[in-house]
Amino acid sequence: MAVVTPDLPELFEEAYERAGLEMRSGYDLKTARRSLNILTLEWQNRGLNLFTIESNTLSITAGTATYTLPADTIDIIEHQIRTGTGTNQTDTNLQRVSVATYAQQTNKETQGRPTQIYVQRLPTETKVTLWPVPDSTTTYTLSYYRLKGIDGLSSGIGSTVTSVPPRFVPALVSGLAYYIAMKKPEVAARAAPLKQEYEFQFQLAAGEDEETASIKFVPFDTFMAGG
Repeated sequence: MAVVTPDLPELFEEAYERAGLEMRSGYDLKTARRSLNILTLEWQNRGLNLFTIESNTLSITAGTATYTLPADTIDIIEHQIRTGTGTNQTDTNLQRVSVATYAQQTNKETQGRPTQIYVQRLPTETKVTLWPVPDSTTTYTLSYYRLKGIDGLSSGIGSTVTSVPPRFVPALVSGLAYYIAMKKPEVAARAAPLKQEYEFQFQLAAGEDEETASIKFVPFDTFMAGG
């Protein structure tokens, strides 16, 4: 059976009703949309949910070290440099380095097969810089998994919530109702139970995204030593 996801006006109305209010004016619509934007940013701060992870590749140009990733990229969590094509391709892990480590490279123009990647998470974009600078001896491709931002829905009030999986819609509505209640003194008493319901719905949905892959435990002293 197909899952029917309500459109945004319906979600906003549901959130207002849960808060004990009625959405009447254009301002009510505007403040709900603003709260929804903040709510989706909060979801990003809660860590990785697998529905926000996307695999990508980037064609590398010889002599060019720095590249801008798609606009909604929050961070990258795996990264390999790929050589060859088809059945002959080989992926080699890139070492992610800090700004301090990259800054200490004595010759940032050295060319060769990249072995390190420096990630710049800027306010408006995410950039990656490869070192050594890719040379022209072969064709390189950057293969990576990125943490993709949840659509803030800053416009398009009549659109559907296509970027949020259906199981997260209850959490979205519950969270929005809680956010609205916090802003309305007349229903302030509802904020605490709404927050409790929001946390329950979020954990219920997020639990479906827990990866079942095996876990590697690293001894604490090894981790501290950087090994």
